[in-house]
Amino acid sequence: MKKLLCSGVLLFLCGQLLAQEQKSAYTMSQEADQLYMAKNYGTAASNYLKVIELSDFAAQKRTAAYNAACCLALEEKIDSSFILLNEAIDHGYSNKFHLSSDSDLTSLHQDGRWEELLNRVPASKTLNSDPEKASIITSDVHHFWEAYDLVQEDTAHARAIYKRYYFDKASDGMQDYMGLKVASIDKFTQHIQSHPKLYTSIRKNTLKVEAYKEKIQTSFNNFKAIYPDAKFPDVYFVIGAFTSGGTISNAGLLIGTNQMSDGEGVNTDELSDRTKLLMNQSKYIPNIVSHELIHFQQNHMKRDTITLGYAIKEGMADFMGELISGNSANEKIFAWAEGKEKKIWEDFKKDMYYNRSNNWIANYSTVSEDGYPDLGYWVGYEICKSYYENSKDKEQAIYDMLHIRNYKKFLEDSKWERKVKRY
Repeated sequence: MKKLLCSGVLLFLCGQLLAQEQKSAYTMSQEADQLYMAKNYGTAASNYLKVIELSDFAAQKRTAAYNAACCLALEEKIDSSFILLNEAIDHGYSNKFHLSSDSDLTSLHQDGRWEELLNRVPASKTLNSDPEKASIITSDVHHFWEAYDLVQEDTAHARAIYKRYYFDKASDGMQDYMGLKVASIDKFTQHIQSHPKLYTSIRKNTLKVEAYKEKIQTSFNNFKAIYPDAKFPDVYFVIGAFTSGGTISNAGLLIGTNQMSDGEGVNTDELSDRTKLLMNQSKYIPNIVSHELIHFQQNHMKRDTITLGYAIKEGMADFMGELISGNSANEKIFAWAEGKEKKIWEDFKKDMYYNRSNNWIANYSTVSEDGYPDLGYWVGYEICKSYYENSKDKEQAIYDMLHIRNYKKFLEDSKWERKVKRY
């Protein structure tokens, strides 16, 4: 019986290891994050180590290495923690301020290797405050189409071709975008290959970015005029896997150009009705860039997990983005919300002081048939707009919004609830 039991245990463990091997780096990372939050640091560290092994992208590897180091430091495994922190730096980790102030790493501070480690972190890039000096980088889009054309001649080797001609040539911004928003090269390749009609029809619109450079520059200048402390990072246009129309990183503003490529002649038949909502017309490219520019300024706002905070951050990016560029990047949401203002607000209030932002933001896969995704953007926009309209000093209002420390008080000061009663 014992022998049979041992065989059964070994089979079970082998099965567990095989199942783990088959998980994506993204799934493993999510599970590791949950284990960390539950203070199960040993198992979390093991998962993060697996993420490093499975990841295709440097951004994923450095984040996983850093997180594993934190878990190991919390378990007093000092030597292993230093090894992982050095690996994170090897993969491009550069946030010296966060590294030196992270309480998870306190156990390392008295070790002689700590100062050596800090000295290994490259100096942070000086943030640019001149809107005229921000670069708009489109090389990744051109590399994608070069790879795409080669794949059409040799579909059996699609992954290898995309890796060589697209991923291996990635800009700093594309590397961050892929690490933050795309699970793997395999997932990317699968997405492109399963949407031939879409990608046959969007090329022209993805190459329109050059035509929008002047509008983007004007928006940057407009923002400098209303917020003198503004910083202006470079803007990177990439082709992703329909997981993000835009995001930010230390590299700059990262735009998923294929999700901003709808328009005349574009074939979206291969997209589900919900996925179609993720796609925007190319004419809104300057507006999504402006939206992400506002996000880049929000590091002075209080970090909070309440839904109200998340909604205000997203809505603020829409409101200020519209203010400087002339249009919102999310007009579909505002069109749907018209006439439903009171109902949306009553529903939102049930969640706003809890960590339930997934009911209101990035909820395309879970929203009900009679609902609409990303309504948190609309809520936050309306609150910020109300605050701005009720402020006598408009420039001060912009500053105040970008330095919110108390979201509940900001809501009260906005007088939004009085306004919504009039709808």
